[in-house]
Amino acid sequence: MSILVNKNSKIVVQGITGSEGQFHSNQMLDYGTNIVAGVTPGKGGQKTLNNAIPIFNLVEEAVTETDADTSIIFVPPPFAAEAVIEASYAGIKVIVCITEGVPVQDMLKVKKIIEQNGTRLIGPNCPGIITVEECKLGIMPGFICRKGSIGVISKSGTLTYEAIDQLVNVGLGQTTAIGIGGDPIIGTTMKDCLELFEADQETDGIVIIGEIGGQMEIEAARWAKKHVTKPVIGFIAGQTAPPGRRMGHAGAIVSGGDDTAKAKMRILDECGIKVAESVAEIGITMKKEIEKRDNHER
Repeated sequence: MSILVNKNSKIVVQGITGSEGQFHSNQMLDYGTNIVAGVTPGKGGQKTLNNAIPIFNLVEEAVTETDADTSIIFVPPPFAAEAVIEASYAGIKVIVCITEGVPVQDMLKVKKIIEQNGTRLIGPNCPGIITVEECKLGIMPGFICRKGSIGVISKSGTLTYEAIDQLVNVGLGQTTAIGIGGDPIIGTTMKDCLELFEADQETDGIVIIGEIGGQMEIEAARWAKKHVTKPVIGFIAGQTAPPGRRMGHAGAIVSGGDDTAKAKMRILDECGIKVAESVAEIGITMKKEIEKRDNHER
């Protein structure tokens, strides 16, 4: 078990012939990801990546020929929304959009269509998702992960990798790690991921890594308090950010109230989520919560 992707996922890469598409597709193949097709309009009928992967003009053609059910998008910002919409209408169930800088107006249109079609979108502006030793979908470095029972949810790319490293350092491996993206409008929220990890039998504990700005972490924490039975720990980035200053992500801007790091940390704590004070404490905090749960059950 895992969430969203596994060794049986059949991947189509949209934008496979671009430099990023080529580089990361090779990395994904090396990890063992089951890439069955690529899509680049105008290059249908060709093959790429050592002549191993067929290229199609349309996602619909790739789905018909290969039964692809999952897509990853390496397409420039002006065309990324249309790529998501095309994949959704072609029947793709899970879409990962790596592209940074997708216009907010485009994402409003995308959000409406994916909800109508029942499509799961990860991103945009995200590092992707990795189910350890099965499927790497995106730009995460696979070698840092170890197979285990912790689910990782993060708004930040780099902090996802750091959290994984901290977990591995204390002997805790991962089921799936997912970078949901830091834009104001994204396809899958922290709460959505918590629901998936709570339902996953192999996931034994959950790490959520948030940041200043928005209400997503608060929504997730309040849902977790009522519904999650597994240990959850959190970390909030941007603890030194001044109000009104955007930090890194388009969605990371403090307007005051409950979206400061301090306020979010307090609310997470009130909801029963143990908060790591620094990134370096993520692994040890998770380990202590797992041990506390195990001792309680004995």
